[in-house]
Amino acid sequence: MSTSRDPDRLVLFTDAVVAIAITLLVLPLVDLVPEVKADGGEAVSVISEHRQEIFTFLLSFVVIANFWLGHHRLFEHVRAYTTAMMRLNLLWLLTIVVLPFPTEIIGSFDTSRFTAGLYAGTILALSICQSAITWMVYGHKELERPDNPVSKREVTGSLLLTGLTLVAFLLAAFVPGVGFYALLLLLLSPVVMRVWSRRSTDQPRTHTDAQQ
Repeated sequence: MSTSRDPDRLVLFTDAVVAIAITLLVLPLVDLVPEVKADGGEAVSVISEHRQEIFTFLLSFVVIANFWLGHHRLFEHVRAYTTAMMRLNLLWLLTIVVLPFPTEIIGSFDTSRFTAGLYAGTILALSICQSAITWMVYGHKELERPDNPVSKREVTGSLLLTGLTLVAFLLAAFVPGVGFYALLLLLLSPVVMRVWSRRSTDQPRTHTDAQQ
């Protein structure tokens, strides 16, 4: 267990790395401006002729932002950390800082099973790391705040997202013609969670529950 028992330093370091990674995403777009100028192109062509690069930038921005938000919500439950959590968090950060690399690839090359699989695989690794951290904190009295523990719903949501990402990766990497459409599966995660929560709420209470 960390002697400080305070995760603030870990969170601040994580936020700084994520900020750098998300900033790196826009640098290829910035580099396009002098390239287009040198080739004699017009200003509007920076956008009109590079829609794919702009789309991949926005896509990866949304991916990183959503995983960072999930990481932020998770660490609201954390009151201390271990060496194992630090290492797992570093692995999570590795997947974050690597993401601009496949982003540049899919922005520069035509869509193929390799490019779509590489991108979806990176997101899968990121999702696995986040689920692993969530599982590590869940029910760990030395790690989570007693007044704000990780809920079963949060663990289920994290595992569900990882499962959907795995399916998306398999479709993108091995099924011809699917490409990045496989990532649309990730949009199902909040829908499935709402249905699951509604069914859990609508379940009849048992005799034991009623006595409690």
